[in-house]
Amino acid sequence: MSMLNRRSFVKLSGAAALVGLSATTVSRTGFAADKGKVVVIGGGYGGAIAAKYIRMADQGIDVTLIEQNTHYYSCPLSNWVVAGFRDIEVQKWGYEGLKKHGIKVVHEQATEIDPATKTVTTKGGTKFKYDRLIVSPGVNFKPMEGYDAEAMEKMPHAWNAGPQTVLLHKQLSEMRDGDPFIMVAPTDPFRCPPGPYERASLVAHYLMKNKPKSKVIILDPKDKFSKMGLFTAGWTKLYGYGTDKSKIEWIPGGEGGKVTRVDAKTMTVYTEMAEFKSSCINIIPPQKANAIAEMAKLTDESGWCPINFDTFESKIHKDIHVIGDASAATGLPKSGYAANSEAKVCAAAIVALLNGQKPGEPSYVNTCYSMLSPTYGISVAAVYKLQEGKIKEVGGGLSAADASDAVRQQEALYNESWYQSIMADTFS
Repeated sequence: MSMLNRRSFVKLSGAAALVGLSATTVSRTGFAADKGKVVVIGGGYGGAIAAKYIRMADQGIDVTLIEQNTHYYSCPLSNWVVAGFRDIEVQKWGYEGLKKHGIKVVHEQATEIDPATKTVTTKGGTKFKYDRLIVSPGVNFKPMEGYDAEAMEKMPHAWNAGPQTVLLHKQLSEMRDGDPFIMVAPTDPFRCPPGPYERASLVAHYLMKNKPKSKVIILDPKDKFSKMGLFTAGWTKLYGYGTDKSKIEWIPGGEGGKVTRVDAKTMTVYTEMAEFKSSCINIIPPQKANAIAEMAKLTDESGWCPINFDTFESKIHKDIHVIGDASAATGLPKSGYAANSEAKVCAAAIVALLNGQKPGEPSYVNTCYSMLSPTYGISVAAVYKLQEGKIKEVGGGLSAADASDAVRQQEALYNESWYQSIMADTFS
């Protein structure tokens, strides 16, 4: 993949956004009311953006957002909270901004989708009719031997930001100096491919400052991971990776990193070759689409939701669109920025369809920053187009492998800027 500088990427991503929203922008004016009802399930990076951009494009479309939580806690940058560099309140966002766009926000849990009657039912028994439904529920966990609800409170996953994030930080701060911080990484595919390795990096930084006798042990079923070259180079520079004094030990699947079961009572993790004990263990289980998608039979044998890439409409149920981590958008990573991009493509398609138009040709964008320390950032950026029925990368690149310390620090600043920008886009 060729290297892409920040200015060039901004130009490319702007062009992609315009293509993705072309059907919307050309049909902005002259709308009558009652164009149709759209219900959105899930108020995160995907659902909130989809709801907002439909209303921005066509105020004649009635939009209802169903989200059980009154506030949203962002997963991106939550690893900073785990490592003690950020307060969880900075990750907290509300829905007042979306209401100003005329979106009806309902804080209930969606429990049933009936594709035949085009109805969504909530836990409280309220029913919502739709002409088009967007499902953006995020992820759920696949079964893992020994890892039940009780075990999650002793070996937190912290893969849904909020109380689990705070709990993992508390356990890290109370961990005995000399104990390892044990992380169990998931199998592919999963939300935020570089996320576990960013967390390991920031925890290693915390340990250097606060628990110098401890180190991070990553038990990984995989033999490679996202941005691996950039991560391992950074680990070598910052944490002595590859030496007997390294603060990070990565054990890949081929060398015994595949976990077979866990025991929360004894705080033990068992692999095919050994067992590991600690007072602080972070289990990130294998993942699948969240429960509401399964209950509505939107998933296939993979555990994810097959969709048409041009509109994100389900291949199983007509007039239902699935975006974000739950969708099987092969070619795109399961990231917050990808969810934002998918939501805009989906919103444009729905506005066009409800106005009797053909959806425009989609483009998609992803940017992902990873922090190896508070002043050391790396990134990947890419633009994608739909070609020959597949989502294909048409431009992008990784951070330069030989970047200076000043550039790494600049990327760390870009990371915070990216976060504030995307959250304003999502919730304002």
